[in-house]
This record gives sequence, C-alpha cells and structure tokens, in this order.
Amino acid sequence: MKSRIIQRAFFRRDPITCARELIGADLVWESCAGTIVETEAYLAENDEASHTFSRPTTRAFVERNKPGAAYIYFSYGAHWMLNVLVKGDTNGFVLFRAVQPTRGLALMKKRRGVDEERQLCSGPGKLTQAFAITNRDDEMDLCADPQHCFAKAGTTDVDVVADARIGITRSAHHPWRFTLRGSEFVSRRVKI
Repeated sequence: MKSRIIQRAFFRRDPITCARELIGADLVWESCAGTIVETEAYLAENDEASHTFSRPTTRAFVERNKPGAAYIYFSYGAHWMLNVLVKGDTNGFVLFRAVQPTRGLALMKKRRGVDEERQLCSGPGKLTQAFAITNRDDEMDLCADPQHCFAKAGTTDVDVVADARIGITRSAHHPWRFTLRGSEFVSRRVKI
C-alpha cells in the first residue's frame, strides 16, 4: 500500500492525541526514512517540561508558525531534537524519540558511525544525527514537501503503550510517552 503525506489537519488537534497516533507512521527525510516507534507529547501551557513554560522565543515560535512546522532545538549542548508543532484546542509539540530505520540505512550508519541497526535512531539525538536534521530545518513545513514529511499507509492497527516521559525532571509523571509495543528500536524499554 502506498504511503500518503500526513496533512496539516492532523496537527490541528491536541499534542497527546497526535503523539499517540504518529506511532507506526513514517518519518521521511530526503533519502532516509523510518517507522516512528517512540514519541512524547508536550503542552504549550501548564507543562513545566515544555520550552514554552520558560522560553519566550518558543512561545513566539508557536504564534508565528502553522501546525505541522518543525521545531528543532539543541539539547544539553550535544544533540538536535526534532519536534512538530501541534495547534488545536491545546497547543504543543510532539518530540520524536526513536524510529525503526527502513530506508537509507547505509547513509545513517555512516553518519552515526555504528553498524547496529537498533542503535541508529534509538534516541532523539541519534535520530537527528542519522537523518542529518539540524537547526537549518527549524520552522520547515512538514506537511507540504514529500522529501520532509510524515506519511501513513492507510489504516493499520498499532499497539501503542503509554507511560511517563523520560529524560526530564519537571512534569515527568505525565503518561505522555508513547511507544510501539515490543519494539526493539525504542530509546528505553517501557517499565511494565
């Protein structure tokens, strides 16, 4: 079945729903692609872990961009992080934590300097390095270009697990981390 670009209307909802429903979709970035196996949702209001809580520049980003825009930031002085802007009844972001690589594996291995497929994109910094995503891609419209988008292949049942977000200290208790059940490609196994 042929994949189709996820349209802007998908991102005109709340970030929690979008984060859950992006599990099993594809991230397409030029010659590389992968199945999304781990995401996290962040709310633009009343979420202490969100950049909008303490960064006026991020609040301005939300105001000036359409839903489906890439929000890319540098984390801990070491890694770029890919997010997509969600604007609906509740605004926020979806952070992409891990994908299962499906296309462009040789290039990803070269960029990452590793051969093990499970290590290519099993974390948000690994993912952006493998896909060569940097701040030059910030504010890119991810609903218009088939070379930089999210795609789904029709309706498929995906078994999604929700648990607490990881890698943060504030508002970490929210069960807004979503993973594909049983995936070996997630950044950290789900505690069950």
